[in-house]
Amino acid sequence: MTADIYYHNAFNKDRMIHVVDGDHGTCEALGVLFRLEGFQTETSQSITHFLAKLDRRLPDVIVINMQVDGEDTLPTVMRVKSMRTGSPVFMLADSQNVGGAVEAMKVGAADVISKPIDTEKLVRAVRDALRRDVHIGAVQTGYHRPVEVRGFNQLTPREREVLQLITNGQSNKEAGRELGISPRTVEVHRSRVMEKLGARNTADLVRIVLTS
Repeated sequence: MTADIYYHNAFNKDRMIHVVDGDHGTCEALGVLFRLEGFQTETSQSITHFLAKLDRRLPDVIVINMQVDGEDTLPTVMRVKSMRTGSPVFMLADSQNVGGAVEAMKVGAADVISKPIDTEKLVRAVRDALRRDVHIGAVQTGYHRPVEVRGFNQLTPREREVLQLITNGQSNKEAGRELGISPRTVEVHRSRVMEKLGARNTADLVRIVLTS
């Protein structure tokens, strides 16, 4: 408890989190959430506003929707990452989007969180990222290398096939069609893969593979 209080009062107060989402309610809610945690906050409902603010002060953490007013924000994340500030970027998704999560991880997002937002999970992830001073470099498109993941040797040949397809952004249905099995069977294999690799969700699974 003492450590938590110290972290809240002495660590958060100098850290600024910038929330970027076209939805005013999301910006307001997350702004209040992080202020209650002791952080400084900025909010933007457009990419233009965010970039203007970025020129004035680099945030310690960025929470940005994958789509803001119909605009894909991956190029913006790539721009931020190219600055090599080390600021973790958490992306919000209005719905489950495995393919989008894969692309987000490739450009360096720390995590992708789908709405409705699990605020406890988000706050915990932000705290952990700041403690570790995480900086995940962008993965070059088209770069292939052997997968070296802890627990990978425990996977069956079929589970390795499923892992490859899922981390390439294919849905259960698409992967099942390619492998000649049902989407439900793909889901079972994916659950086993996640358990063996220690992944909490699909975004976590992608991150484990891309950063190993």
